[in-house]
Amino acid sequence: MTSPNFSATLLVDQSPEEVFRAVTDMRAWWSENIVGPTEKLGEEFTYSYQDVHRTTMKLVELVPNARVVWLVTANHFNFIEDETEWVGTKVIFDISRKRNQTEIRFTHQGLVPEYECFGVCSSAWGSYIHGSLKNLLTTGKGNPNPKE
Repeated sequence: MTSPNFSATLLVDQSPEEVFRAVTDMRAWWSENIVGPTEKLGEEFTYSYQDVHRTTMKLVELVPNARVVWLVTANHFNFIEDETEWVGTKVIFDISRKRNQTEIRFTHQGLVPEYECFGVCSSAWGSYIHGSLKNLLTTGKGNPNPKE
């Protein structure tokens, strides 16, 4: 059975420790426009991209070298009718060893095909995971949104 939530899986040669460090260094692969603390449970940060998207997330689960979960507590899109589609959803990174590689299973739990933003959002997440995060892990340099 497949999940209606958006998910993406990436296999890399780096260790779970290296992957965990990269995932939690979101300014190096997602966006340099992240404001607020991002390292400890309960901390909230804000992501923004121009006037198009602004979201606030709370770090709700942190298992070193294995799992990172952010809860979306506020959200605004300027291109859809229901700006709050992401509110209450979770962004999850599960990290595990698969033979001689490390698997990153990314899930945006609650980002479902019924959402107006699903096409744009799933495409963007796919680009960040399979592009920027993978580049950070394999070359040492991600492609985050630049500081505005």
